[in-house]
Amino acid sequence: MVESFFKGFIVGMGASIPLGPLGVMCVQKTLSKGRLSGIATGLGASLTDTFFAAFAILSLALIQDFVKSNETAVLLAGGLAVMAIGLKIFLTNPVRQIRQNKGGKRLLEDFFASMIMTITNPGAVFLILGLFAFTGLEVDGSSSGPVITAALSGVFVGAISWWIILSTTINIFRNKFRLRQLLLINRIAGVVIMALGLISFLESVWSMIASYFN
Repeated sequence: MVESFFKGFIVGMGASIPLGPLGVMCVQKTLSKGRLSGIATGLGASLTDTFFAAFAILSLALIQDFVKSNETAVLLAGGLAVMAIGLKIFLTNPVRQIRQNKGGKRLLEDFFASMIMTITNPGAVFLILGLFAFTGLEVDGSSSGPVITAALSGVFVGAISWWIILSTTINIFRNKFRLRQLLLINRIAGVVIMALGLISFLESVWSMIASYFN
């Protein structure tokens, strides 16, 4: 069980480290709203990655077939969702965010936004599957309950550990930024996230056009 937990930890952290749109959003939320907002963003992603890992363990063939057969639709929906989140960040006033950050409602918004962004990214599934193979984590539906639980716990702990490290590190430098700089960071983060969402959207459109002519 210890080995399964350790390998799951590597999978969880390895799946979280690549700084895609979620990483940009975590940095932006931490700078604009504080460390708890960044952690809430990471928590949503960590739970979703653990959910993906559970599917990979319990129904590996099923999830592979589903993602492959619906990859275009998932990329299309995911691209639109990521662009919408990026636009919201671009239009958000960081000064207002800081003032409204008291209370749990805003943290829940960050949590669910990151879940949506992770769920609509089919690449996350394949990354987790690849990391399973890389670490040699041999766990499937026939494994014992404690072994599966240890592996999934490792995935979650590894993922959330990375987001806590990232949010804490960014938060250390947070007070060095002035409000005008935070506004610029919001704009840049929003544009980057929208661009990444647009790439995913255009990729799905190109896939549909290519399949139509083939």
